[in-house]
Amino acid sequence: MSSRILVVDDSSTMRSLLVSTLEDLGCFEITETSSGFEALKFLSQEKPDLIITDINMPDINGLELVSFVKRNPLMKGIPLIIVTTERGDRDRVKGLELGAEEYLTKPFDPQVLQRLVAKHLGLAGKAGLGE
Repeated sequence: MSSRILVVDDSSTMRSLLVSTLEDLGCFEITETSSGFEALKFLSQEKPDLIITDINMPDINGLELVSFVKRNPLMKGIPLIIVTTERGDRDRVKGLELGAEEYLTKPFDPQVLQRLVAKHLGLAGKAGLGE
């Protein structure tokens, strides 16, 4: 069974880049949403194995999404990776304190993202990726 990944970013270009980076790792079922609100609608019906989210989005931002997921007993075990332009320590610390497992800044190194995804999905040996 393939892993299910939710990609949340209001930029269609960034979502495409994230999806193509993930596709290089192998078979994933990837769902894309363009806002935190759309992500919450998806999460009310599906439980992905991993979530990758931006911070700056309309309506519900990425930090609010992380907080919602980590406070929900049915979802709190889902690993979250924040990929954002926010380089400040305040947002990094806040994201990690809320429960995100990783915090990457844009532009990101695709191999770093692939290693983190593989690590959190238990695929570290896949595609020659080390930890």
